[in-house]
Amino acid sequence: MKHIIVPIDFSKDSLNGLKMAVFLSKKMDCHIQMVFVQDKVQDHARFSLVEEKNDATLKFEKLVLEYTPKIGKGSRLNYIIKKGKIYKKIVEQAEAFEDSMLVCSTHGASGFEALFIGSNAFRIVTATDRPVITIRHGRFHKQLKKIILPIDITADSRQKVPLTAELAQLFDAEVHVVGVTSWGAEDIEAKVKAYTNQVYEFLDANNIKVVKEYLHGDNITDVILDYAQKVNADLISIMSEQSVSISNFVLGSYAQQMLNKSKIPVLIVHPKEVFVMGSFRTQGSAY
Repeated sequence: MKHIIVPIDFSKDSLNGLKMAVFLSKKMDCHIQMVFVQDKVQDHARFSLVEEKNDATLKFEKLVLEYTPKIGKGSRLNYIIKKGKIYKKIVEQAEAFEDSMLVCSTHGASGFEALFIGSNAFRIVTATDRPVITIRHGRFHKQLKKIILPIDITADSRQKVPLTAELAQLFDAEVHVVGVTSWGAEDIEAKVKAYTNQVYEFLDANNIKVVKEYLHGDNITDVILDYAQKVNADLISIMSEQSVSISNFVLGSYAQQMLNKSKIPVLIVHPKEVFVMGSFRTQGSAY
């Protein structure tokens, strides 16, 4: 990845998203772009759009001065201010670059909380084909030593392996390959074990520290989260499980539960053959 896009509303939680991006940049040698979106439909009785933009610019300049010394040597930190639908403009900015990912806090002082809670839930995640790391309540461990890699029966489950492996190599992290099935699913258990072994062997062959585990439970999300807490994991890597509805994309129930419940940052990777939405394109230049 060459660019990390970070939605910013200047709340503490969104700034923690920036801190995680800065942490990642030290090993990934990538650029960071902060994005503030002026929502034109919001009530601007307190600030005009011009005043709001000027205020955001001043805050961004302070952030650039504060965090530039902390990023990777080959990295660059900048920002851009846009107008429009928040989730669309954020996705648009991510797609302005050929090789990008997003780091998003799922709570914030302005529009971000509404985007991830309620009827507009997970729009940033579902509207992009780029990898997304979500941080709930701005929490991350300031390290990346253990990554949970759940493997299930779905055909897409292993698509997250290459990016997870890349992160593990960069941070010298230990990957826990966890085969997961529901109780009473003995008929598919053999396939899950075969997939799990395949992933384990791939990681091991690439000199990545790897642990293999098989878990069962009524709720797969809870099983994975319990295990992640037990081993003190720093990241959970999942697929978005996107499926096509009549007018939009719907995030799979497992992915929704994971993003809602996990206190550990979650990396969401999108199945390449599923994503067909019209892309949002813009220029990647910044202020």
